Amino acid sequence: MSKVLGVFKSIRLKFILIYILLILIAIQIIGAYFARQLETQLLENFTESVNDRVQLLTFNLEQAFAEERTENDTPLSNDIRAIIYDFDSFDSDDFTEVRVVDNNSRVLGTTAQFDRTNVGKRTTELRILRALSAGNREENILFNKETGHRTLVISKPIYSNTDQEIVGALYLQASIEGVYDQMEDINRIFANGTILAITVSALLGILVAQTITRPISEMKRQAQVMATGNFSQKVNVYGTDEIGQLAVTFNDLNDKLRLSYAATEGERKKLSSVLRNMTDGVIATDKKGDVTLLNEPAMKLMRKDYNELHGKPLLTVLGMDEHYSDLFEIKDENSLIIDFSENDQDLLLKANFSVIEDENGEMNGFLTVLSDVTEQEKIERERREFVANVSHELRTPLTTMRSYLEALSDESTLKNEEIAPKFLNVTQNETERMIRLVNDLLQLSKMDNKDYHVHKKRVEFIEFISAIVDRFELNLKEELEIRRVLPNKRLEVWIDTDKLTQVIDNIISNAIKYSPEGGTIKVEVLQEKNQVITKISDQGMGIPQENLEQIFERFYRVDKARTRKLGGTGLGLAISRELLEAHDGQIWASSVEGKGTTIHFSLPLMRKKRGRQS
Repeated sequence: MSKVLGVFKSIRLKFILIYILLILIAIQIIGAYFARQLETQLLENFTESVNDRVQLLTFNLEQAFAEERTENDTPLSNDIRAIIYDFDSFDSDDFTEVRVVDNNSRVLGTTAQFDRTNVGKRTTELRILRALSAGNREENILFNKETGHRTLVISKPIYSNTDQEIVGALYLQASIEGVYDQMEDINRIFANGTILAITVSALLGILVAQTITRPISEMKRQAQVMATGNFSQKVNVYGTDEIGQLAVTFNDLNDKLRLSYAATEGERKKLSSVLRNMTDGVIATDKKGDVTLLNEPAMKLMRKDYNELHGKPLLTVLGMDEHYSDLFEIKDENSLIIDFSENDQDLLLKANFSVIEDENGEMNGFLTVLSDVTEQEKIERERREFVANVSHELRTPLTTMRSYLEALSDESTLKNEEIAPKFLNVTQNETERMIRLVNDLLQLSKMDNKDYHVHKKRVEFIEFISAIVDRFELNLKEELEIRRVLPNKRLEVWIDTDKLTQVIDNIISNAIKYSPEGGTIKVEVLQEKNQVITKISDQGMGIPQENLEQIFERFYRVDKARTRKLGGTGLGLAISRELLEAHDGQIWASSVEGKGTTIHFSLPLMRKKRGRQS
């Protein structure tokens, strides 16, 4: 079946068909023109012949109408019938009906056998009536759908010889099928001649096509061999004409392709080796931006196979089509970070772009090198957040130190033997705590690996938290107030004071940041079974319920813009949670939007009979 289809697709068959079609079209054009002119001429001759005979018949009828008659003479109708019967018998092959009526529309005579009963009756034929009333002469060719015959119909008035009044009308039908029969015979002869001409043309076409297409077929077979990389054969040269010159050029092309193929194959192997051994992904595109080449690392980085990426636009492959509409927009970009993260798996790729130019300096494609920078970006982000967190955590002790030092700069305060030592002692304590805070923050990564240790001791919690609140009240703005709700009893806990100070500082600092002017910060401590519960509330803007669990995650901010404006890093509550977990405690939050937030944390109470703990 494929061989048969191949024959119909061959240039030889096309050449033969074109040759035959040209001959056929020429014959058909000549035949159509000849048939058309012949038909027109035959019809004109037939019509002219009929009109000549009708003119003679009309003359005889006018003589009959003009003749004066007495009662004893032959009636007009008899003379009319005699005239038309003689005319019909003379021209019986052409005329199928001849009918004569008087000026009163009465039929005087007809040659139609089926219509002779209507002699003496009025006719309803429109053509006859128009001839009697208006003197119209009508000549038409009618086609009978039932019989398929064509008929020439003529109707004309009959005038008197004296005053040219209409005295009657002549109606006749003449069959023109004889003309079309002649045309069919001529067309049949012409068709037989056409078939003979086409047969001869086909034989000549086969011979000519064989001569032209044989060297072309050889070049086609050689081209198929060359496509496999075999350049050892050459085509035969049969002459010096255009096809022979084409064969010589084809052989030259074969030699040049052999050299070019060898060089290209060597370069391809080098490029394939380089791409295969690269750790970075490489994607090449054509000048339209569609992917034409990519290596295995590129497919692994984007988690897609070759068929999903090849031929697709680069912007779509890199997921950048929403931000860029054309490759020219990223032409001047040195590199971009593209987020390919899916679900909980982070993946950040750095894409370096370069333009592939042709020998004329025009862009011929794009080359993109992809490298996985997920870990680098994560480390860099944590580094930046860690530095910001250090600044946040050091701000509170530095502010306290500045306040006390500013007070000591007053000469009267400095000379006060009671206040000055106390202020200096606070400043020294804050300095030491700041150093400890820096050391603790630098050990933040160890906390994740359970290598972080706290140094606990017995502490009376009410005195401990009161001292912290006192320190905040000293630096508190006038428009804010801290209200304490503390039980009047001893509550002893086993804690690291520095770490718990850091926790409470974080919570109270956040409450101050988010409290409106004139607001009140409430610090409440209560005992529940074997735990001490501390609640620190503000009257700020509150936190949405869906965010309450997330505020203790590292670097999480509910309102990033406002937190950044207030100097927060989103790390304070995360550090507080880890420090409290190190003390076997817990921390949680409750909030009502627009009314404020309360941070709760619990610590285990020391048993009264419990001895020294380590």
